[in-house]
Amino acid sequence: AEGFARRCSCSTGGMHAVFGVEFSGYAVEFSPYDGNRIACSTAQHFGIIGNGHQYVLELRDGALIQTACFDTQDGVYDCAWNESNEFQLVSACGDGSIKLWDLQAGTRPIRAFREHTHECYGIAWNPISKSTFLSSSWDDTVKLWDPNVEHSLSTFAEHSYCVYAAEWAPRDDAVFASVSGDFHLKIWDARQPASVQTIRAHDYEVLALDWSKYADGVVFTGSVDKTIRMWDLRQPHQPVRTFRGHRYAVRRIRASPHEAATFASVSYDMTMKVWDTEREEGPVASFDHHTEFVVGLGFSLFEPGLVATSAWDSTVHALTI
Repeated sequence: AEGFARRCSCSTGGMHAVFGVEFSGYAVEFSPYDGNRIACSTAQHFGIIGNGHQYVLELRDGALIQTACFDTQDGVYDCAWNESNEFQLVSACGDGSIKLWDLQAGTRPIRAFREHTHECYGIAWNPISKSTFLSSSWDDTVKLWDPNVEHSLSTFAEHSYCVYAAEWAPRDDAVFASVSGDFHLKIWDARQPASVQTIRAHDYEVLALDWSKYADGVVFTGSVDKTIRMWDLRQPHQPVRTFRGHRYAVRRIRASPHEAATFASVSYDMTMKVWDTEREEGPVASFDHHTEFVVGLGFSLFEPGLVATSAWDSTVHALTI
């Protein structure tokens, strides 16, 4: 599954590299160890049916270069880097399985985890403990895993519909949040079987979630209702702010690791938008470099303003905003 690479001009005047993949793009994640390394998950036939590829790309001299590609029998919807091993990453697959890959161990997974009974849609490695990861699934559950243990450590089963995302809190290694098609945002302590907080975040399915990296207890949610809401978990009766500007469902949200007031989002309206938490007037910037649903988004941990996106147009973009 060899792709193609090219350089583009960026509206901000910065770097803009493009890489073409064989299937529809679903997720992108920068490595926490190497600022030039990006994982990209893809699925054939828009993820409805068919195979998948887990790519690893590197930024070299302003271009994206493929350094690895792992094949799967089903689409790959999400990925995460192992926070304790720079050569390993996990993939969330459409058959419910989770694949653990090692860049130094060939093209087959070094471990496969099979407990979810429907699509595994999201995956997130714990950035604090670095020893566990979460998976979220269309079987309405979130599971906690240790990569060295064959079975899950815990299953969290309070949502009543597909769980689209689960993300760890940035400062507490036991706390995570999840969002679902049941309209709710739930906060969990991984040491307890029941959630510690439940918020009806939107009146439609909630597809996207992230935590502020600077403000304690602040969570962003994105929905089919086209809005993004900012929540303070200490005052959960109403959102702190509601951000409007997307024309279709919000598919992924990422808070900047470098600027406290900045976050970005991607949508089925084929755009990426950048927002300021201090203003509700609309996005501060909008990018329309994709020609299909945009579903993958990630910030570089090393270079401020560098982001990656992926979309159903079978391209991965790395650009400065």
